[in-house]
Amino acid sequence: MYSFSPSEEQAMLVDAVRRYAENDVRPAAHEADEAKELPRPLIERGWELGLLQASVPEAYGGFGERSVLTSALAAEELAWGDLSLALAVMIPSGFAVPLMVSGTEMQKETWLTRIANGPWEPYVAAFTEPRFDFYPLEMETRARPNGGGYLLTGEKTQVPFADEAEAFLVFADCDGEVEGFIVPAGSEGLEIGEREKLLGIHALPTHSLRLNDVAVAEEGRLSAGDSAGTDSLLAASQVATAALGVGISRGAYEYALDYAKDREAFGTPIAQKQSIAFMLAEMATDIEAIRLLVWQAAWKLDHGKPDASEAAYLALTGAADMTMMVTDRAVQILGGHGYIREHPVERWMRNGRGLPAFVGMVMA
Repeated sequence: MYSFSPSEEQAMLVDAVRRYAENDVRPAAHEADEAKELPRPLIERGWELGLLQASVPEAYGGFGERSVLTSALAAEELAWGDLSLALAVMIPSGFAVPLMVSGTEMQKETWLTRIANGPWEPYVAAFTEPRFDFYPLEMETRARPNGGGYLLTGEKTQVPFADEAEAFLVFADCDGEVEGFIVPAGSEGLEIGEREKLLGIHALPTHSLRLNDVAVAEEGRLSAGDSAGTDSLLAASQVATAALGVGISRGAYEYALDYAKDREAFGTPIAQKQSIAFMLAEMATDIEAIRLLVWQAAWKLDHGKPDASEAAYLALTGAADMTMMVTDRAVQILGGHGYIREHPVERWMRNGRGLPAFVGMVMA
């Protein structure tokens, strides 16, 4: 049975991330969203916390053992600061975690060591496809055998930092199984589209990606028909994304609660008005409920439980609905102020709307 108390190491990590989110991220988030750019030093300070390195074995330059639950706890705190920044700091996990799960020894020594030992660089996953009926386990991007390697053909969307990425981990269908292929930046046939214009995460640059018979050597293929590995990776990304939703929602709830306590109408704080009090109570209840779903799914993944994928899916769908409800009500509680960009609740609502679409960007 999982515990409701974090370990000493987890508590120390969460505290460090929380201080970073409060002291560094929150003050910079509004300006970054308006400027549509994240300050590189801010990302690097988040990288120096060692969240990914704590999951990488010492043999490959890290200093820990992978824990989905620990990653989820950290993701929540990062998103409490700002979702764009949280995604940016965690972007290399979308490349590195699949290597840890399904990579060969040579791939781990080559890429994991480089990522864990170096400064933050955009090693990114190319996961989502531009289809309204996109289903992660049925990719239209194809990898077909070609001599001693493969040719990749297809399109991807919402690929973060694509224009400055060091390498891509492209997920494609190969003989009926979804697998990852390492594609170095600048590969022939790899086309990067213009920066996408999204409703939210304005500070995080994302691009479309087109693969026109991009050649990948055999050693660039992560696994060989390992459907169980693909399922666990998808679940790990769903848990990480759900944890980000909890962080956004917690920030919106706390902001709305403080505002309602300070804002008076007819001589009484609006927090004492029944309609406002009921909204705040429901927001708090749903946040706690989804947080428990996220923890449960993470624990099941860490312990290899057979229903871990189902638990991760439930956590994500619950988090998506909860995040929209909480952030929308935060805007309502602020009234006209909620619609003003100087208050962060409108940004949190825009960011939260896209939560399900961010699966595949990061992994726990």
